[in-house]
Amino acid sequence: MSRAPLMPKATAVWLIDNTGLTFRQIADFCKLHELEVKGIADGDVAMGIKGLDPIAAGELTRDEIEKSEADPSHQLMMAKPKTEIPVTKPRKGPRYTPVSRRQDRPDAISWLVRNHPELPDSAIMKLVGTTKPTIAAIRDRSHWNSANITPVDPVGLGLCTQILLDQAVMKAAKKAGKVSAELGNEGGPTLIPASETVAAPEAPAISLGALLEGSDKPLQVTEEEPKYDADSVFGKLSELKKDDEQED
Repeated sequence: MSRAPLMPKATAVWLIDNTGLTFRQIADFCKLHELEVKGIADGDVAMGIKGLDPIAAGELTRDEIEKSEADPSHQLMMAKPKTEIPVTKPRKGPRYTPVSRRQDRPDAISWLVRNHPELPDSAIMKLVGTTKPTIAAIRDRSHWNSANITPVDPVGLGLCTQILLDQAVMKAAKKAGKVSAELGNEGGPTLIPASETVAAPEAPAISLGALLEGSDKPLQVTEEEPKYDADSVFGKLSELKKDDEQED
C-alpha cells in the first residue's frame, strides 16, 4: 500500500494553487476523492485550510511534479524518505496496566488463582500485568494486603478482555490435556466402576400380597399341599372328648 501525505487536504490545497496537475492526479496522490479535490478548488471544501508544501515536507520532488504536469496520465509518486524509521517489534512481557487500575490487580489475581488454577503464572502475568512474586504471595496469602483482597473478575475490572481470558484458559486446558495424555491418562482421572467397588445387592423379598397385586394370573403353588386322613382326625377328637369327661 502506497503512503499518503501527512496532511492530505492541506497538500491538495497547495497543489491546486501552485501546480497544473489534474484533479485525478492530486486525488490519487492525496488519497482523496476526485470530487472532493474539485470541491477544494471551488472553495466548497477545506475552507480556511492553509496549503502545505509537499516539496518542503520531503513528500514530493520538483522533477516529479514537472513530469506529471507534462503527462496527465502519469501518477505522482511519493519521494523516498531521507531517514528510515526501523520497525519495532512488540515488546514481550507483562501487559501494561494503567495507574488507576493497578490497585485492582491483587483482586484480579486472586480471582484467577481461585477460578482457573490451570493458568500458569506466565498467562496471569500477561492478562493482568503483574509479576511472579506477587502471584506467589497471593497464592500463599503472604501478600501485605491479604486481609483486604477480594476475588474480582479481571474482565469486570477492565484489566483484560473476555476474548484474551478465554484464549488463555483454552490454551492452558489444551496444554493440561496434552500432558495428561503423555502420562497415559488421557481425558483426566477416572473413577473405578461401581461394579468393582459395590457388592451386588440381594434380591428383595417379595410378599404374597405384592405378588397378588402385581399380577392378574392365579398363584401357582409349586410345593405339594399336605394330605390329612379323616379317620385319624376324628379319632383324635374322640380321645380328647373322653379325657374332658373323665376330668369332670
